[in-house]
Amino acid sequence: MNKASLIEAISERVRLNKKAVESVLDTFEFVTIQCLQAGESVNLTGFGKFLPRVRTARAAADPQNPTQKIQVPTVVVPKFKAGKTLKDALKQAKLAKPQAE
Repeated sequence: MNKASLIEAISERVRLNKKAVESVLDTFEFVTIQCLQAGESVNLTGFGKFLPRVRTARAAADPQNPTQKIQVPTVVVPKFKAGKTLKDALKQAKLAKPQAE
């Protein structure tokens, strides 16, 4: 599902026009990014938690010349930790799916 189809699905579900849903989704993205940049997490109870994580500097193989090592700098990356409601919903979906023969 891409952003356009997500907007359409939400719009139909809550009976709002697509522009309003797009505005809310864009604002959610903006606020989430701002919080992560500030080092804060965004917790959506039951759904999950967006967290900023620091990936420390390390030596790695150069993709163009695997025998040569390059230094990869420290970087902050986003992490998503699924909540209980989301995990349980996915477990149920897996159990309900018929197995292929």
